[in-house]
Amino acid sequence: MIKEILGALSIVAIPLIVAGFVVYAAKKKVPVYESFVSGAKEGFAVAVKIIPYLVAMLVAIGIFRASGAMDILVGALSPIAHLIGMPPEVLPMAILRPLSGSGSLGLMADIMKRYGPDSFIGILVSTMYGSSETTFYVIAVYFGAVNVYRTRHAVAAGLIADAVGMLGALLICKILFG
Repeated sequence: MIKEILGALSIVAIPLIVAGFVVYAAKKKVPVYESFVSGAKEGFAVAVKIIPYLVAMLVAIGIFRASGAMDILVGALSPIAHLIGMPPEVLPMAILRPLSGSGSLGLMADIMKRYGPDSFIGILVSTMYGSSETTFYVIAVYFGAVNVYRTRHAVAAGLIADAVGMLGALLICKILFG
């Protein structure tokens, strides 16, 4: 019963939220269409501004993977993974996720094909995917969009949060599916 209600709500949630914003703006006498076009114009300008940062990030990720550095890092971290009970097959996800959303999504799809979505490894990588962020991508895009070049503690905080998300995913998956 609850599952069906949540399923129905999930289908209409976003359209209802958008409609709610439009109705609220109209009641407040905000020119809805003009505001939308103005926001879209600003968004396009920001997108053009961050393209160099995106290209640089994608090239760096490509070099990282193609150079074999990922394989070396996975090999170096495998003993630590064994100590904490993490299957070494998921280490590439833990390494790539902070770098690239699309790269880690592709990696997750490959792992799912190899081990199956219902396997412990499949469940773990999908939980890791949802429990972490593309830290370097976010920093490159958002800090680049506002011309901030000194990120101070943002990189360290983001990577710590990613590590906690990965370890939390491992713990939860071991408890629920282990």
